[in-house]
Amino acid sequence: MRARGRCWKRAGWGRHRAPRSPAVLWCEAYVAHRSVTFPNPGAKPPEMKRWIAERYLDLLGSIYIYNEHRGYTALDRVLEAVKAKHPEATEFIAAVEKHRADERKHYVMFKRWFELRGTMPIALDRAFGHIDRFIEITFGTPIDNLDTKAIVASDDLFERLCRVVSLTEKRGLKQVDVLLTKSVVRNDKALLRIFEVVHVDEPSHFEPYDKWLADNARRQPSRWERWIDRMIHSELLFIKLPLLFAWLGAPRRTEWADAGEANPRPRPIRAASAQAGAPGLAVAAE
Repeated sequence: MRARGRCWKRAGWGRHRAPRSPAVLWCEAYVAHRSVTFPNPGAKPPEMKRWIAERYLDLLGSIYIYNEHRGYTALDRVLEAVKAKHPEATEFIAAVEKHRADERKHYVMFKRWFELRGTMPIALDRAFGHIDRFIEITFGTPIDNLDTKAIVASDDLFERLCRVVSLTEKRGLKQVDVLLTKSVVRNDKALLRIFEVVHVDEPSHFEPYDKWLADNARRQPSRWERWIDRMIHSELLFIKLPLLFAWLGAPRRTEWADAGEANPRPRPIRAASAQAGAPGLAVAAE
């Protein structure tokens, strides 16, 4: 016991603390072989708290930038279906086009946030995409394989697509409401500004689909569809996010998701961003 006590003391733990856990020892060994920024096992609480906050924001930004990219690329399929099925619905088409432009704008803001941090997002796949999971469950196929012609030919499928998009956007608004109250987000002024912009834009993303359903006497989301929405969110929050947090060696993207895409160049909203203290982050489609 005396020898163990001296070891603990040399390690900076003191006599009254337990020896390092297997998890801490694993982290030491892991850091020795991988380039991972991880606090010293003897780090003081403030240092550990900062590391946890930075790790959380890194994961949060990676999940959001993935979903924003999947959002505007998936809306290309929705827009294609809307224009083919209801070419006369110019107001509805304009609303979907604005939705697509907003999702692209949000993606660019998160991209700029990562550039300012000097790092790339973690490379995530469709398992972390809300719209990906929703489409796969309700249509039985990934977004990229969605049969636009079948959706155009079927009122029921088009109606289902509208409900899925509406529920996804409402879920996004609820989550942003929560994030805007979190000190870890509010302490990052640039990220806070991004979520404030997202919060303003979000209602206009689900209202056109709800209006189309109401105007065409189509049903609102069922209990089953609402349950799927809650399940996907809970799955991400309580299973996937904690596992990703613990995966210190998660690979990062080597290029941006929009590399090679033809998108309008965003322009900075200089006055708004300067007022918010986050220059260069707020953007609008030209």
